[in-house]
Amino acid sequence: MAVKIRLTRMGSKKKPFYRINVADSRAPRDGRFIETVGTYNPLVEENQVSLKEERVLDWLSKGAQPSDTVRNLLSKAGVMKKFHEQKFSK
Repeated sequence: MAVKIRLTRMGSKKKPFYRINVADSRAPRDGRFIETVGTYNPLVEENQVSLKEERVLDWLSKGAQPSDTVRNLLSKAGVMKKFHEQKFSK
């Protein structure tokens, strides 16, 4: 089973709000998901991102693949650097 960390669109028309979900890659974008690990609001000037870092790191260590946009958000938050250090410090 291929697991992805990706965005799920919420909010109303012209006012998007995203949840960062862990889902099976075969599931629809706004359909079934395994766990919500954060949120992303692009309408706020500083692009507000809140993450459950421990859960994201846990899923990444289990082999979950982030989408391109989520990878950029995780990099800006410093999570990808922590994951890289954690992976290669063993």
